[in-house]
Amino acid sequence: MKSTKEQRSWYWYDWANSAYITTTATVIIGPYLTSLANNAACPDLVDGQVCQNPVMLLGLFPVLPGALHPFLATLSTVISAVLLLFVGALVDRSAHPHRWLAGSAWLGATAGSMMFFLEGDNWELGAWLMIIAAFSFGASTVVYDSILVRISGPDDRDRVSSRGWAFGYVGGGLLLAANFLLMTFYDQLGLSYGMAIRLSLLSAGLWWGLFTIIPVLGLRKLPKEVPVEVSGHNPFSQLANTFAQMKHYPQTMLFLLAFLFYNDGIQTVIVSSSLYASKELGMATSQVMLTFLVTQFVAIAGALLFGLAAAKIGAKKTVLIGLVIWLGVVGVGFVLPVGVFGALVALGAAIGLVMGGTQALSRSMYSQLIPLGRESEYFSFYQAMERGTSWLGTLTFALVFQFSQSYRLALVALIVFFVIGGVLLSRVNMRQGITDAGNALPKVL
Repeated sequence: MKSTKEQRSWYWYDWANSAYITTTATVIIGPYLTSLANNAACPDLVDGQVCQNPVMLLGLFPVLPGALHPFLATLSTVISAVLLLFVGALVDRSAHPHRWLAGSAWLGATAGSMMFFLEGDNWELGAWLMIIAAFSFGASTVVYDSILVRISGPDDRDRVSSRGWAFGYVGGGLLLAANFLLMTFYDQLGLSYGMAIRLSLLSAGLWWGLFTIIPVLGLRKLPKEVPVEVSGHNPFSQLANTFAQMKHYPQTMLFLLAFLFYNDGIQTVIVSSSLYASKELGMATSQVMLTFLVTQFVAIAGALLFGLAAAKIGAKKTVLIGLVIWLGVVGVGFVLPVGVFGALVALGAAIGLVMGGTQALSRSMYSQLIPLGRESEYFSFYQAMERGTSWLGTLTFALVFQFSQSYRLALVALIVFFVIGGVLLSRVNMRQGITDAGNALPKVL
């Protein structure tokens, strides 16, 4: 089926923000921020040793440098989970949601671009920029995801969501490929290794900001009528009303609970994978980047294949199959040998196969379970658990490393998230949930 003009414009925001997620949030910032913290706490650290001196996270919490990044991911999520609820309520009251998309995206892009100034032992600036970028990413995606309901019908939503996700992997993959070349040939270009890292961080922020112009302009004429029941409340009373009304949507709440668990597992594997590959498996940054390039381009096909599978057997069954594959990925990752690059690339391809598909279909499934007129507000609940803002998984990963100093044990601990999430998802009655929300039933469930 051919995409509409609005759908094509909508796809571009996935293209824009995926560059930051892929280059910065997934590949570079974890190992790089860890190295800056190591420089601050253990300036004489020998390669291969674990720094035993803690740094003070936000001046309050002593954490080992090796656990800094997952703890920051957790803290970012806790902050975002609260603030995004108000963002969703405000956007639902706005007749111009594209302005919210623009403002939040460009704030995040600015924070991402300023990561260029991270060097030496200046990890504290990196911590604040990471928190700002994570919140901004979440806020912009609340708006972006809510627009999915307005540009596609119930039978078209799996396709549109999957194509958007695949489009994002193309954009993120292209910039990652450029940065891989930069990290490989930086010496020939007359650059230092540190400058190549910082230029890669800068490129991701600029890419995010510049390509956001396309969806902002393409969606600015999308009609937006503020529902009477929403326009009559201020954001605080609207939130209170929404919490009170959620009891009438038990299947929606069950889906959110399932998503909280299995998506936290997915997100923690994604955001911690570069840290795992570099610090546990001894891979160079260029090798990690090449692995993620494979992951990105396999993920394009994976997202589209999952969309086709959902059209045949339904999104719920397709996601459950994906979670089984995720369990296999974690198990294989636990026993992956040190220094075997080919094994890492193969695992990266397996991750790519299920990474985009499970997340794209989860988004379209949830869009069927929320009442009309409250899309942004309900997606703010969703986004608090979505990519880049998960917290239970990253907290578990950080705590296991903090006490065991083993990234392998931290990785295998994530199995429980996929198991619990899969069991809860299997109990979601999609037909009942869609009916309760007052939405039309798709042909295939």
